[in-house]
Amino acid sequence: MKLFEKIAAFFSFPGFFGNKNSFKESGKDILFIILICLITIIVFIVPTGFEESGVQSNAVRRKVLIIGTDDTNVRTIGIIKYGDQNLDIQVLSGEFRGEIFTTTNHLTGRMEMDKIFVEGETALAVLTLADDGTISMIRIIDHYRTDKIIILASLFILFTVFLMGWIGLKVLLTFVFTAVMLIKVLYPLALHGYNPLFAGIIISTIISAAILFLVGGLSRRGLSAFLGTASGILFTAVLSYVVTVWFKIHGVVRPFSEMLLHTGYGHLNLTQLFMSGIFIAASGAMMDLSMSIAAAMDEIKVQQPEISRMQLIKSGYIIARQSVGTMSTTLLLAYSAEYTAMIMVFIAQGIPFENIINMVWVSSEIVHTLVGCFGLTLVAPFTVFASGFLLKSDNQ
Repeated sequence: MKLFEKIAAFFSFPGFFGNKNSFKESGKDILFIILICLITIIVFIVPTGFEESGVQSNAVRRKVLIIGTDDTNVRTIGIIKYGDQNLDIQVLSGEFRGEIFTTTNHLTGRMEMDKIFVEGETALAVLTLADDGTISMIRIIDHYRTDKIIILASLFILFTVFLMGWIGLKVLLTFVFTAVMLIKVLYPLALHGYNPLFAGIIISTIISAAILFLVGGLSRRGLSAFLGTASGILFTAVLSYVVTVWFKIHGVVRPFSEMLLHTGYGHLNLTQLFMSGIFIAASGAMMDLSMSIAAAMDEIKVQQPEISRMQLIKSGYIIARQSVGTMSTTLLLAYSAEYTAMIMVFIAQGIPFENIINMVWVSSEIVHTLVGCFGLTLVAPFTVFASGFLLKSDNQ
């Protein structure tokens, strides 16, 4: 217990609002924010080893304008289009700006992969250069969306900062930090052959620590939320392993998984990748729930300093039960979008319910949802007891 109290003492500084609802960060909080900024920048800059793996040295990417289309060779069978769409394009950027070329948009009959262009639209094109610098081949990638993404991201940043102020800046930092840790650390580690289950546990725990201590401050409240989340992640990781093996689910059920195996990454354990996806996806809801419980219990203690530890734990558990009731449904709704069309197809075809739930695609989503909800449910008592012992010490 004394060791627990010593650890808690380190995190006893006020958070964002301080003791008197001021808007001052403690010294340690400021240093922690700077540390997370530096880590984010360093991780973003350090190469993963895959940056140039799919890039031709003699190719450039350019924004182009579709100035003409020829659908003569496009055949329509039902709702599916096959064949070749001939395009006249004008390069809008780079050294070939203003020049007009003709290229072909190949249609494979796969609606999720094919794209049809009309005159006046913009697209992203890859221009392959010959030895003399001229263009030898043009391949249309897809509609050009970079500018729209920049506008949408800018609006998100402006609205977040305008509505939430300093907290909004920290929210943006956690958003960027999470994206960088996943894209630049976790996924490359898995591609390099590291165990995605263990790597997922470590990275999701690091992400949780950064987010919870940024939002809750280096305080007992932040530590309580982190301990609850970390316990939930670890338990959900173990449960995801056990249930996935029990249900005999393989990782190829995820989109593009099989493509990974056929593009030189046959060493990947896609089943473990599927397992790690379960608790990584649920960790966001776990952080939300644990911070809500820890913040509520901290406020109870501040408003009623004379409350006993057991009374505080009891109050926290009442709060936790209400929160879990909504958060589990939130998790279900968040996951449901992934398999809406699939379930609708089965319903439309009149497939018996028992047949549906035994299909690997459906069973995998059931496991994904229920294991995540199971872990979310257990985060509540973990956080309640951690908050009870950290927020209310023996001498209080």
